[in-house]
Amino acid sequence: MKVYAGIDLHSNNCFIGLVDGQGRRLGGFRLKNRLDQIIERLSEYEADLEGIAVESTYNWYWLVDGLMDHGWRVHLANPAAMKQYRGLKHTDDRHDALWLAKLLQLGILPEGYIYPKHLRPVRDLLRTRGVLVEKRTSLMTTLSNIVTRNTGRTPRGGDIKVLREDRIAPQLEDDECLQLSANSLKAMIDALTRRIHEIENVVTKHAKLDSAYENLLSIPGVGRVLGLTIVLETGMINRFPSVGDYVSYCRKVSSDHLSNNKIKGHGNVKNGNRHLAWAFGQAADHARRHNDRVRAFYNRKRQRQNAAVAHGAVARKLARVTYHMMSTGQQFVPERAFG
Repeated sequence: MKVYAGIDLHSNNCFIGLVDGQGRRLGGFRLKNRLDQIIERLSEYEADLEGIAVESTYNWYWLVDGLMDHGWRVHLANPAAMKQYRGLKHTDDRHDALWLAKLLQLGILPEGYIYPKHLRPVRDLLRTRGVLVEKRTSLMTTLSNIVTRNTGRTPRGGDIKVLREDRIAPQLEDDECLQLSANSLKAMIDALTRRIHEIENVVTKHAKLDSAYENLLSIPGVGRVLGLTIVLETGMINRFPSVGDYVSYCRKVSSDHLSNNKIKGHGNVKNGNRHLAWAFGQAADHARRHNDRVRAFYNRKRQRQNAAVAHGAVARKLARVTYHMMSTGQQFVPERAFG
C-alpha cells in the first residue's frame, strides 16, 4: 500500500496527515518540532512511504534537510500557488496537512525549489548584509537630516560613511547635544560599515564563483555585490523553463489581470524573489546613469511612459539578459541587449 504524507509546519509544532494511494485518509497526528520524534512516527510507514509534502514556511530548513538525510523523498509545497476551495466552511491544521498529502498523491502539488543545503549559509549571509545596509541607510538619513536642519548644508553620503575620519561631528561642534547625536549615529554607522565589509569578504571567499559570475560583471550596472546576489539567489538557472519564468521570479513582469483591454485586478506582486528584484532594480539605476546605450534605451521608454515604467523596462531587460547569459555561458553583448 502506497502512503503519502503532508506536513503542516508551525513555529513549535507540526501536524502530519496521511493518505493512501487512492487518496483515502489514513489519519494524522500532531508532534512537537523535534526531528527525532517526527522520523520515529513516519518510520512506521517507511516501507510504503512514497513521498512527503512539507509546507514552505520560514522555518522549513531543518525539517526538509532532516527528512532528506533520512532518505525520504521530500517535496517543498509552494503555498503561494495553492488555494483551497473557497466554499469550505471549516478548515484547520489537520485538513491542511491531509490536503497537502492529497495533492502529492494526485501528482498536482505545486512545488518550490529546495535550495542546496551547502550553499544556503553563504546566500543567507549575503542577505544579512542587505539587512545591515538597510539599517545603515536609515541611520545615515537621520544623521544627514540633523546636519541639514542645523547648518543648511546636506552632507554627501561618502562623507558620512568614510571610516578614516569624522567629517560630520565638527560641523556641529558648537552644540554639545547635537554633537553627541552625531557621534552616536556615526559610531553605529561605522560599526555597520565594518561588518558589511567583513561579510562581503567572507561571501566572496566561500561562494563557489564560476564563469557565470565573471560574465555577469560585464553587464552594465552589475558590480561585485550585485553579481554575488544574482548568482546566489538564482541558483541553478536550468530550474527555470523559460526566460519568462525567470523574469517573473525576479518580480519584473506585470501583475495586471486584463479583460477586454481593461484592468480587472492585480496578481500577487510579491510572488517571487525580492532579493533579485532589488538587485536588478539597483543594476538598472546604475546602468542608466553610467552606460550610454542603456541611457538611450531608458530615454526612449521615458518619452512614452513615466520614469518608474522606464526604469522597470531597463530592469526587466537586464533580467532577460542575465537568463540568457547564465544559460549559454556567454558574456554581455551590448548590441543584442539594447540595440
